[in-house]
Amino acid sequence: MTPELFQQIETEGAAVDLSARAKFRLTGADRVRYLNGQVTNDVRSARQDQSLYACVTDLKGKIVGNLYIHAEGESLILDAEPDLRDILGPRLERYIIADDAELTDITSDWSLWHIFGPTSEQSIDDAIQVKSNRLGTPGIDLWLPSSSARPSFARTTISADDFETCRILRGIPRYPNELNGDAFPPEAGLEATAMSYTKGCYVGQEVLSRIRTTGKMPRALIRWTSEHPVAVGDVVVSEEKAAGAITSATVHPVSRLSAGLAYIKQGTSGPLSTTSGATLITSVCA
Repeated sequence: MTPELFQQIETEGAAVDLSARAKFRLTGADRVRYLNGQVTNDVRSARQDQSLYACVTDLKGKIVGNLYIHAEGESLILDAEPDLRDILGPRLERYIIADDAELTDITSDWSLWHIFGPTSEQSIDDAIQVKSNRLGTPGIDLWLPSSSARPSFARTTISADDFETCRILRGIPRYPNELNGDAFPPEAGLEATAMSYTKGCYVGQEVLSRIRTTGKMPRALIRWTSEHPVAVGDVVVSEEKAAGAITSATVHPVSRLSAGLAYIKQGTSGPLSTTSGATLITSVCA
């Protein structure tokens, strides 16, 4: 990403094509009750004009995947990372036993665009508009039938790589970098955006409630910058002991500093660096 494009995105926002994401439709009279027992957030609050962010966890409270949910008539619409298409479908269907609920893969039926930044509203004929904060900032999802023509936007359209740079610089965890089978949602700082502790039981809820009660987590997600090159997978050390690992890394288009995300062991104190000698300046993800 060039400095000019970064400044333009920061001041004007941008649009990005997310049509490759996995998409599912959940129907049936029990759809809300059923899905509420499968994800970390309260599906009863799902709306037609606002997406709801949630994680799917296993019995141990570890992350299977993350997804966005919105209501559409008598359906719930789910979208997730492309790599989760063959994971979330079977995982969610596994628990449909006596429920009046049916999950349908609609990935190929719809294109999905996301507009974010200042004045992100956009009028597109035939598009279903849903508010969504995918980058921690106000945005709009545009759902269009796959047969529709590519929409025209009054702002810059960026590539998937540029969107990934924005994601990392804004400290947003992603599957599978930060959100995977080794992580609990609270480790990634998702309590405020993807979790409800009042809605009742769901798969993994008991473990996650215990984490909240005790305040004890194995790791915490941090943001970092460095004047030196840093790569995904680099080991983070503190006081000459391994303390964690780099999960996402990029280069800031303007400052040219390395920047990204890392998990470190809870209770780690003192300066952090990598085994390659890069000093890390850090802050906690929230």
